[in-house]
Amino acid sequence: MQKLKDLMSRDVQIISPDGTIKEAAQQMRKGNFGMMPVGENDRMIGTISDRDIAIRAVAEGKDPSTKVREIMSEGIVWAYEEDSVDDAVKLMSDHQIRRLPIVNADKRLVGIVALGDFAVESADIEIAGEALSEISKPT
Repeated sequence: MQKLKDLMSRDVQIISPDGTIKEAAQQMRKGNFGMMPVGENDRMIGTISDRDIAIRAVAEGKDPSTKVREIMSEGIVWAYEEDSVDDAVKLMSDHQIRRLPIVNADKRLVGIVALGDFAVESADIEIAGEALSEISKPT
């Protein structure tokens, strides 16, 4: 059974809720990723994604200096680094998300896994396909 720690990306950027959406977008572009955990007082309090920026900010005519806290998705779904790929796929399907923060036993952020990470492992292509079909179902 493959564990999340074996395929997660360990290079995770965090942004403050008081950062701007322009800063978030620039960090996402620089790092070539589409979601960042939002951290405050050493805790994850939410996430901001490229979709949040597009739908909740740009489409609403918000200024690039808008604070992350105004458009972020509150609450956060995460998994432990020792959890299995199957556990992560279920979480991602249940919550209709494509990216999942990964924490260690002390609940410290140690990585992130994206749906595409599952497809990298040839044995998990079927799992990734099933997860994508579940995540993409209309609610």
